[in-house]
Amino acid sequence: MATAGQWLEGARLRTLPMAVAPVIIGSAAAFELGSFILLNAVLALLVGVLMQVGVNYANDYSDGVRGTDDNRVGPLRLTASGAAGPAAVRNASFASFGAALLAGLVLIILSGSWWLLLVGVACVLAGWGYTGGSNPYGYLGLGDVFVFVFFGLVATLGTTYTQAGQISLAAFLGATGTGLIAMALLMANNVRDIPTDIAAGKKTLAVRLGDDSARISYVMMLAAAIFLPLILVEQLPWILLVLLVCPACLLPSWLMLKGKRRKSLIPVLKQTGLINLGYSVLFSLGLVFSATLG
Repeated sequence: MATAGQWLEGARLRTLPMAVAPVIIGSAAAFELGSFILLNAVLALLVGVLMQVGVNYANDYSDGVRGTDDNRVGPLRLTASGAAGPAAVRNASFASFGAALLAGLVLIILSGSWWLLLVGVACVLAGWGYTGGSNPYGYLGLGDVFVFVFFGLVATLGTTYTQAGQISLAAFLGATGTGLIAMALLMANNVRDIPTDIAAGKKTLAVRLGDDSARISYVMMLAAAIFLPLILVEQLPWILLVLLVCPACLLPSWLMLKGKRRKSLIPVLKQTGLINLGYSVLFSLGLVFSATLG
């Protein structure tokens, strides 16, 4: 039976910035539109974090029963290691998804955006279908699209909409930026796993691109995320604050380009998660300062 510490490790806490960053940006975009609602922001955060944990447990379960994680390099996987039974990990995933849907339902009731019920169901189905089911799209190289859409566009714009009842160009660009960084995190993870994924028949985007091109794509995603918001400089001059995240990108980019040992890429996951948090805070400060200070 897995210990509490192993369950926490299996939840992959280093990936949670993917869930937190969109809520920070989406809430700042709502503030810039003149309609920040703290309770709605907290509920959106709960939805995002619980969805992320649900996806992580679902991935652990599905890859574990398929044998994909049998010889992987990286942190503990509950199912593959035998620390927890497959059914227990699957049920933990379902419980996380259920709690996310419950928090989302409260948010929908408060905001009156009933059409978001369909979005919530789509999020859960997509989260499970990433590596679950008979035809998991994560094995076809489409996992990166899922991350960009749901942990970038949907999470950020949904947060803004449930507070302001509308979205803005700033919200969209912030959603694109955090989505690209989330994609970069997934790319770093998948570059590390290229040899074992090929052996398991898992054709991630990293496998399809090949080792060298996949590593370069990581750097390009970070660069696009940082420089894309500069479109807003004339309207929101404080958005230039996002450039302060550039130094934090140097080490993980160097490791991705030069770190040929698979284990050397493990720290990149945590570093990329922290980049996403830093990006979200700086982007949000740019919106708030531009709205209040001009």
